[in-house]
Amino acid sequence: MIYSDDLPVTFDDPLPEAVDVVVIGGGVIGVSTAWFLRQKGLSVLVCDKGRIAGEQSSRNWGWIRQQGRDAAELPIVIESINAWEGLAPEIHNATGEDIGFTRQGVLYTAETEDQMDCLERWMEIAGQHQLDTRLLSGDEVSAMVPGPSGQWVGGLVTPSDGRAEPWKAVPSLARTLQKRGGILRERCAVRSIDVAAGRVSGVVTEAGAVRTQSVVCAGGAWSTLFMANLGINLPQLTVHATVARTAAAPEVYTGNASLSGVAIRRRQDGGYTVASSGTNEHYIGADSFRYFFRYLPALQSSARWVKLRIDGDLVERLSPTRSWRADEASPFEKQRVLNPAPSGRALRKMRAGLRKRVPALEGVAFEEAWAGMIDVTPDVVPVMDEVPQYPGFYLATGFSGHGFGIGPGAGRVMADLVSGDPTPHDLHRFRFGRFWDGSRLEVGPGL
Repeated sequence: MIYSDDLPVTFDDPLPEAVDVVVIGGGVIGVSTAWFLRQKGLSVLVCDKGRIAGEQSSRNWGWIRQQGRDAAELPIVIESINAWEGLAPEIHNATGEDIGFTRQGVLYTAETEDQMDCLERWMEIAGQHQLDTRLLSGDEVSAMVPGPSGQWVGGLVTPSDGRAEPWKAVPSLARTLQKRGGILRERCAVRSIDVAAGRVSGVVTEAGAVRTQSVVCAGGAWSTLFMANLGINLPQLTVHATVARTAAAPEVYTGNASLSGVAIRRRQDGGYTVASSGTNEHYIGADSFRYFFRYLPALQSSARWVKLRIDGDLVERLSPTRSWRADEASPFEKQRVLNPAPSGRALRKMRAGLRKRVPALEGVAFEEAWAGMIDVTPDVVPVMDEVPQYPGFYLATGFSGHGFGIGPGAGRVMADLVSGDPTPHDLHRFRFGRFWDGSRLEVGPGL
């Protein structure tokens, strides 16, 4: 089930006069941040303009992977997968809901020696963190995912990697947070922040003002727009990604597999979630030109995977609203949920990929297809930092398609930052200032 603005509001707690922290955005990052803030004893309000997990947090592949991560992200991801494992029974005990977490591994395949060389290079990162990752021969890959013989040179697998059901996981965590005293409101856009004595003092929502000492912006694809109204440039673009789910299907692989052109994940309902590489799309708009040079390294490394599009609402994208007053309706109230149509081209490539790689799934029906908008930074790693211009205002965005898996780990990081507690992770790579301090932005060694 894909969450949309048509669904009834399920989180509608009374708006408080004051809380310790306001979190803007009810996706996996925002809800996870609020969860760990509550564990520290802080009062917290989560406001979402549309639905809890209404956008990419319920639309992703459901992979919770360590394998192939950027080296700087990996320590947080390792913590995150362990957190997901602990949260699953806690959520079940509190709500009776099963989020489908299981560790069934992630498999990457290689059909050329060059692809295999990339997998081999990542083994150095895996070894530094003592992961159970191992290289596979072509025959070993074929034994794991039956298909045409001789198609693989080799592969890479991390058996401790996991998966969960995105459309269940974040709403279930939100309901558990509510039982722990967290306050959550859907259809409650935050229009702006208030400042007093040089630091954050509150927020203005469409339902009224709330006093607070700290604000976390975890707005995903909407973060750049929110920051623009505060006079701050955040270089972040969006990528349109299509996903499908099949009817119940034969079990060809129990975990998550990237099979050179098509990706599959075994689902709790007995079907597969399916995606296709090379079919993500970026719709060109004003920010595409504004941040073009900052994205050159990422474009050079991902030209095969992201297609540029100029159709659709081009005029609107070239002249977006960038400012509004706190006493007038914001763009977030005019479009509550990003619910783009899936790409027909992507669905055709998925079908072709299944036919070529896993013929056992060729004839299985697609029961549902959907799309989401991924927030991507120029160096394809997130921002997790306090915004210097607004003390008490924190940014957690740009997770570049990694947000679901890293969510609880990132939430703990943000809770530590807000509360002033030491974090065990090196956050230098994720500082907001890297976009403006003259640093050379480079896409990391992730796969």
